[in-house]
Amino acid sequence: MTNNLAQIQKDITDTVSTKITELEKTGLQLPKNYNAQNALKAAFFTLNETMTRDKKPVLVACDKASIANTLLDMVTQGLSPAKNQCYFIPYGTKLQMQRSYFGTVAVLKRLNDIADVKAEVIHQGDEFEIGSNQDMETVVSKFVPKFENLDNELVGAFAIIKRTDGQLDYTIMTKKQIDKSWAQTRQRNNQVQKNFGDEMAKRTVLNRAAKMYINTSDDSDLLTDAINRTTSNEFDDDNEIRKDVTPKEEKAKDILKEALAEPKEKQVEKQEEATQQTETVEEQQANDNQESEVSDNAKQEELFDHFGMPVDGE
Repeated sequence: MTNNLAQIQKDITDTVSTKITELEKTGLQLPKNYNAQNALKAAFFTLNETMTRDKKPVLVACDKASIANTLLDMVTQGLSPAKNQCYFIPYGTKLQMQRSYFGTVAVLKRLNDIADVKAEVIHQGDEFEIGSNQDMETVVSKFVPKFENLDNELVGAFAIIKRTDGQLDYTIMTKKQIDKSWAQTRQRNNQVQKNFGDEMAKRTVLNRAAKMYINTSDDSDLLTDAINRTTSNEFDDDNEIRKDVTPKEEKAKDILKEALAEPKEKQVEKQEEATQQTETVEEQQANDNQESEVSDNAKQEELFDHFGMPVDGE
């Protein structure tokens, strides 16, 4: 197995390195002080420790083409897993990369007209006000976080992008909007979002802020494509088909409401159907929690490290 993995790593490295050389000849510019070969070595170190849900090494379970494309996207964006800027997640036989908060900051700073970026979270009790500037754009007019509020409920987040001309652009999200975004992610890290909600919220609002800049920048199309592809790996809302995220419990309640307007025999039938759905949901949730606890434990340590947080749950 070890020799097989080594050969797979060599084949993929050769493929990616050759492609990078070709792209550099056609205008691809990697960040200064970014060593693509070192980033690839760090990526394979991570991939060698990454398993699928059925405990198979991703280098064996995922096809070589998807691994090579994922690593090429990583290099194009100038990211490195050694700096906790990205992580890899297998979906069936396909490997995909997702950026961490640190990775999105690094990518945005690569754009020519951006000087700095950051994101902040708002807790219950913090002083927070918004307004508008002379161009009728929404701005944060006041933000006073307080130490005693750090453990309070998260109520929102905002990102600030500072342009090279000094202009500040704000993106603001309420907790409801953040929850909706999390509900549409392909990777349902509920425990991650619960235990490290602040970091996840920063990442979410920064990704939203990045969309406009990435797609309107004058930078390389190769960079833009790689950034967009990595973002769409995580969010189903980039697709044309929207997910139905209505909780199943609510659908069961709707069945009962509809039954009120029908004959009694129909009401009994509807009530039984709603009860059955609710019981099925509860049973499924219990199974999911048990399944999630087993599968997520294998993935938790890696995910936590990518957010630069202590390994004690995310």
